[in-house]
Amino acid sequence: MIELSRTERLRQALQETLQPLELLITDESAQHHGHAGAADGRGHFFVDIVSAAFERKSLVQQHQMVYSVCAALLKTDIHALRLKTRVPSQSF
Repeated sequence: MIELSRTERLRQALQETLQPLELLITDESAQHHGHAGAADGRGHFFVDIVSAAFERKSLVQQHQMVYSVCAALLKTDIHALRLKTRVPSQSF
């Protein structure tokens, strides 16, 4: 059985739940090397996501939706999560 990378686990969780039209995930962990929060081995990620699920939601609600999807990974794989969430009319 092949174990998925942290990035792929994050991608899978977001795709299954929010069904994004566009999704870009960047592992920024290398930029935080030596940072106290990186000592536990969890990563720093930037997620740029476009989803119809965000329609009629405030920016705070959109971010809460992503954090809810990532709750388990935030305990095991993710130390920091930087987000850019958009609706389809704001696509890349």
